[in-house]
Amino acid sequence: MATIRLTMAQALVRFVTAQKTVIDGKTVPIFAGVFAIFGHGNVAGMGEALYQVRDALPTYRAHNEQSMAHAATAYAKAMRRRRFMACTTSIGPGATNMVTAAAVAHVNRIPLLLLPGDVFANRRPDPVLQQLEDFGDGTLTPNDAFRPVSRYFDRITRPEQIIPSLARAMTVLTDPADCGPVTLALCQDVQAEAYDYPASFFEERVWTSRRARPDEDELAVALAALKAAKMPVIVTGGGTLYSQAEATLAAFAEKHGIPVGETQAGKSALPLDHKLGMGAIGVTGTGAANDVARGADLVLAVGTRLQDFTTGSWALFKGDRHRIIGLNTQPFDAAKHRALPLVCDARVGLELLSAGLGDWKAPAAWTSSAAEGRTAWQKTAARYTDASNAELPSDAQVIGAVQRVGKPSDVVVCAAGGLPGELHKLWQPGAPGGYHMEYGFSCMGYEIAGGLGVKMAQPEREVIVMVGDGSYLMANSEIATSIMIGAKLIIVVLDNRGYGCINRLQRATGGESFNNLLRDTRHETLPHIDFAAHATSLGALAVKVNSLTELEEAVTIARGHDRTSVVLIDTDPLESTEAGGAWWDVAVPEVSVRPQVEAAHADYVKAKALQHIGD
Repeated sequence: MATIRLTMAQALVRFVTAQKTVIDGKTVPIFAGVFAIFGHGNVAGMGEALYQVRDALPTYRAHNEQSMAHAATAYAKAMRRRRFMACTTSIGPGATNMVTAAAVAHVNRIPLLLLPGDVFANRRPDPVLQQLEDFGDGTLTPNDAFRPVSRYFDRITRPEQIIPSLARAMTVLTDPADCGPVTLALCQDVQAEAYDYPASFFEERVWTSRRARPDEDELAVALAALKAAKMPVIVTGGGTLYSQAEATLAAFAEKHGIPVGETQAGKSALPLDHKLGMGAIGVTGTGAANDVARGADLVLAVGTRLQDFTTGSWALFKGDRHRIIGLNTQPFDAAKHRALPLVCDARVGLELLSAGLGDWKAPAAWTSSAAEGRTAWQKTAARYTDASNAELPSDAQVIGAVQRVGKPSDVVVCAAGGLPGELHKLWQPGAPGGYHMEYGFSCMGYEIAGGLGVKMAQPEREVIVMVGDGSYLMANSEIATSIMIGAKLIIVVLDNRGYGCINRLQRATGGESFNNLLRDTRHETLPHIDFAAHATSLGALAVKVNSLTELEEAVTIARGHDRTSVVLIDTDPLESTEAGGAWWDVAVPEVSVRPQVEAAHADYVKAKALQHIGD
């Protein structure tokens, strides 16, 4: 048997370089590159190995470990999970900084290979710098924190262990059902140890997306349920986009007269002009989508994990008269809430359902009523996004201004705070993938790093990051990375001087404004934060505007720039889009000395009566 003598790290990167996929008929590397921040736990082993393959497997230097893993996650999402990236760090804080990002990828079912350094397997120099010592378990390291947020976890303590471990990693990263982050903790001494690896280990392999077909009995049950429905609705999630099934979904809805509501991950699956596209569904949903959801007797849930924002904490759909068909690659998701499972690929499932339905259509009155609701909502939404001369515009008005100077190919990126709700209701993506929201984990700080990842995946599209001042302050360093690698972004910062969204939630649950807006925090002096100056110091072009008209002009100018531009605007922390939406279960204290809280709790008890759990 032919062998090649390499260090474990060299073998790892050579294997990774040999993994390929096919996109648009062209064979390309399935790993687009590696984000790396080097330290004593990976600079000698992984650093030298990556240097040797730098032309075939690009290495990108980032500024924050969590942010670089966010960027890698966003890249994979923008590529619809067909290509992905790896991230390597030293041990200690470099590694644990990526745990939050691993959770983001895990919740959103996104492929991500994490390669944190680890302690010495031989334990001779223990405790090494940054080593965490557990008094009762000699095998425990900080990297064990990755276990609950990884689809697959392994610790490499001998160089030959990488052979089966990488094979398992690739299976997880490319599986539509089990897809998620993989963590291989690399003991730093083992990274540098040599082994005679089989030459076959480095042979090129092409991975393609599996399109699972449904069980015949499950398909028959789903068809019977659809044919019996009088008021069906489709809820489409991220799985539709990952399956590249958006055209199939649009044709299915049109042929069978079924209205469609989009989750945060599923938004942009339907064309803007599709007459049965009801827009966002759930807590941050449109009036059109939520009206049909409340009336539905059957919900065809396509590629969604049915989180509480989609279901209105299971109070949106009426439990006494509806059924769910769970069309999903993952049985765990397909069977939620006693759904009729249809475990298969989204595109394949929709094609087979349509063939089985034949000429069946939902009742015309149901279809036309949904279309009328869509028209009415569009008029309502326009009132919120129209231009205004208000001294402090609302988030909705800022969204309207950015949209007015946009193009159909634009991608908007966001993650947390009040903006995801406003964007879900109001943003109008012009093409699939034009709406990139991280709302599975709703991770503050994802926005700018996520925009970087999207731009790396789709350099031909204008990537517009919309971010509040709170998230900007949490994580902004990848502005410098975007400058460094020529990945131009347009970043619109909405400064409402605090955490405006949570302040509104605090007040809605009976609380006083406390510790959210800067003015309501314990302070000696309120800070004046010059975001434009800060962004400029990181290498961006930046400007602060004082009106919606100036905002439109600034974004238009930024489109012509060749590097990242940041546009700042002050906004109202109290205004939000009241139309649309649905109830969300946020527990209110049963006992309080404040009558506002007691009143909010009484309303909460009434709303909970509408929930149906596990029926």
